Amino acid sequence: GGDGGGGPDGAVAAILDFADELRAVGEERFGRPPAAVGVGLPGAVDEAAGVAVYSANLGWRDVPIRRLLTERLGGAVPVALGHDLRVAALAEGRLGAGAGVDRFLLVALGTGIATALSIDGRTEPGAHGRAGELGHVVVRPGGTLCGCGRRGCLEAVASAAAVGRAWAAAAGVPGLDAADAARAVVAGDPRAVDVWARAVDALADGMMAAVSLLDPRTLIVGGGLAEAGETLLTPLRAALAARAAPFHHLPEVVPAALGDAAGCLGAGLLAWDARHAAATAEVVPS
Repeated sequence: GGDGGGGPDGAVAAILDFADELRAVGEERFGRPPAAVGVGLPGAVDEAAGVAVYSANLGWRDVPIRRLLTERLGGAVPVALGHDLRVAALAEGRLGAGAGVDRFLLVALGTGIATALSIDGRTEPGAHGRAGELGHVVVRPGGTLCGCGRRGCLEAVASAAAVGRAWAAAAGVPGLDAADAARAVVAGDPRAVDVWARAVDALADGMMAAVSLLDPRTLIVGGGLAEAGETLLTPLRAALAARAAPFHHLPEVVPAALGDAAGCLGAGLLAWDARHAAATAEVVPS
């Protein structure tokens, strides 16, 4: 999250600096350079080209992250890129709530809203690296302005950031966030209950579209808003059930298991897979 303190350029600098720090710590601890690098990035990501194509929240356009990282780290290390949520889904699928599940949809409710579809251990990027942008499905036409420039997108209404803004406005207290809203819901504040219900209804509308299209076995819910636990999941399950047609088979709705660690663990798995692929290529006769 955040922008590295200096807009798009600041975010890129923060990534490069952090990678350099990790390299130095690894060399000091293990006595050798890293074997591979894995990176999770927000927005549209061209994983094959190694480019961060677009991020509304960071202001990125066509940033050649793989090339910049390779140059910063000396040029000899494979760098694997992935969309941050697809990277998290890789971890949830191998180590977390999706372990043993053939088809699951991971939904992250944070600054924005994104999804990752995992099929038999592989996450689907789409034809152009843009799969999973559930946050930009319009659920409230003409509604709240979204960072993408359109109105009524799901993430403008029901992300953790949006719920925090709505609760701050309803309570008349600047700076309140989604966690404050959840606590007020539990305490029975009717204003918070109304804000929460509007968000849950919008989430159910968006998620039902995804369920109708993709038919996942399990729906894993993570991100800041999901930290509310059953305060979110119980009404969400009910709202999904109320929207289901007779032909729908509703997925099991469960919380993500790995929390904030999912992205880091997934990036590590991405690097592990990249190193394994490079090692395999080295021993295959030409």
